[in-house]
Amino acid sequence: MVSYLQVDGLTKSFGDLILFKDISFGIAEGQRVGLIAKNGAGKTTLLNILSGKEGYDGGNIVYRRDLKVAYLEQDPHYPEELTVLEACFHHGNSTVELIKEYEKCMETEGHPGLEELLIRMEHEKAWDYERQAKQILSQLKIRDFNQKVKHLSGGQLKRVALANTLITEPDLLILDEPTNHLDLDMTEWLEEYLQRANLSLLMVTHDRYFLDRVCSEILEIDNRQVYQYKGNYTYYLEKREERVNAVTVEIERANNLYRTELEWMRRMPQARGHKARYREDAFYELEKVAKQRFNNDNVKLDVKASYIGSKIFEAEHLFKSFGDLKILDDFSYIFSRYEKMGIVGNNGTGKSTFIKMLMGEVQPDSGTIDIGETVRFGYYSQDGLQFDDQLKVIDVVQNIAEVIELGNGKKLTASQFLQHFLFTPETQHSYVYKLSGGERRRLYLCTVLMRNPNFLVLDEPTNDLDIVTLNVLEEYLQNFKGCVIVVSHDRYFMDKVVDHLLVFNGQGDIRDFPGNYSHYRDWKEMRDLRQKEEEKPKEEKTDRVRLNDKRKMSYKEKREFEQLEKDIAALEGEKEQIELALCSGALSVDELTEKSIRLPEVNNQIEEKTMRWLELSEIES
Repeated sequence: MVSYLQVDGLTKSFGDLILFKDISFGIAEGQRVGLIAKNGAGKTTLLNILSGKEGYDGGNIVYRRDLKVAYLEQDPHYPEELTVLEACFHHGNSTVELIKEYEKCMETEGHPGLEELLIRMEHEKAWDYERQAKQILSQLKIRDFNQKVKHLSGGQLKRVALANTLITEPDLLILDEPTNHLDLDMTEWLEEYLQRANLSLLMVTHDRYFLDRVCSEILEIDNRQVYQYKGNYTYYLEKREERVNAVTVEIERANNLYRTELEWMRRMPQARGHKARYREDAFYELEKVAKQRFNNDNVKLDVKASYIGSKIFEAEHLFKSFGDLKILDDFSYIFSRYEKMGIVGNNGTGKSTFIKMLMGEVQPDSGTIDIGETVRFGYYSQDGLQFDDQLKVIDVVQNIAEVIELGNGKKLTASQFLQHFLFTPETQHSYVYKLSGGERRRLYLCTVLMRNPNFLVLDEPTNDLDIVTLNVLEEYLQNFKGCVIVVSHDRYFMDKVVDHLLVFNGQGDIRDFPGNYSHYRDWKEMRDLRQKEEEKPKEEKTDRVRLNDKRKMSYKEKREFEQLEKDIAALEGEKEQIELALCSGALSVDELTEKSIRLPEVNNQIEEKTMRWLELSEIES
């Protein structure tokens, strides 16, 4: 395989914090690599280094010469006055720059260099570039191409940036959390797009189904080192468990040997000078292994939620609209004890508005919401990340509670609770401003759970959380003795946590589905298949009639058919003449301009007439 990227001995640190040290790996043509690590371990930093946006302490990064690389940042930025379409062309590549050259040439008197530009435009297929941009934007549900960037939400901006990277058709695509802000339909479209695309890929994502279906290799940063697994996410889980077990055994063996060697080192200090030097060196190497701390804690966090009564939450005849957009249309629902509900639906169908209505942040147009007296909400919202950056991490949580009840008289201190959610003692006593984006979300999650709620409402809790944290959160919610509502586009997360779904289809059409997301998707596929089967007999009947009694071509259609053959031949000839003339170098500037305008017109006419010719050719003459 042709090497696209080779990284050797890469080291990066921020002050005393070493993210990774002397790591080496490569990406070859056709490889699709998923990058996995805990929040704060340096995933985004590594991608920024590879894209040239950030420096590093040591090592070498070598790309293949003339390699086209595109990078989707976690938080992209564009000049506010650009339109959506202009933003798609903002980060220049050779095709975009060529289009700009062509437009400048056409605006310049005399059109200098037009002939060469036309040849280059044809060679790079630049004529189709804008059409492709609009097509991908539409798939990502961005349809107002003239909307200003400053009016886009963060999610819309991320989708515009994603379109920007895909349009360039790079050799190597680097993606940082591409599924954030994508609804389920868009995520599945992106899955299929990347599976079909002829490119190499390096990607950070928390979406484990996406990772499993798109990536064929996993790169893990763990304890400042990098580990490569030649398989998808499921394979990685198996092999990582083997690696963890092997490391654990090695540490235990080293500890046993260390005790023996330590006793030997302490014995007869007067004879130290006569000891074998190699044995002393071996002792210090052994000490490094024995003192490793491998954090693979599997302790179950079985937190006791505060008491919740029989009356939980009752919504009756709720209506809510924004102009012509209906969110709720006579919606009624009674929550039961320990219910775990997932909410799914495309962006813009009102999921977050519905949650805010239940929490009292948005008022319904009509209807009533009645909350039980014992209900204590824990609300994780998309815009709740507001901390005092000058506080220490431990202080943020201790300001809420010093301990959390586990039941049976057991308690966890704030520090122990934070440690379960992967905040080491060192990180706990660090300042909030030093945390990565994912670590800040994890801290926010801890502040919600530390209040010991009995009704959790989680609006997109999985965005920017690493896979290890998601596993901890999933286990917590599975054992949670209370009610849960989860809005999420993470299909794997929904499958593990919820008992049933509310499906938002748009315009107030909300359906209750008894099962998790995979069940819903299977049901939906079977329903669509059944609908096709129901339509199939009609098609067969129509086909059978046509086979037995084909319609004859009318006189007018015969004349049209004959004329089309002549027209197509003439147009093909004209196209050939134009192309020869454009390449001859003998045309004046005006002739060049005229023929460059005529060529796409001829191509369109050929396509239209050929389609009509095919239609008529199916009718018996």
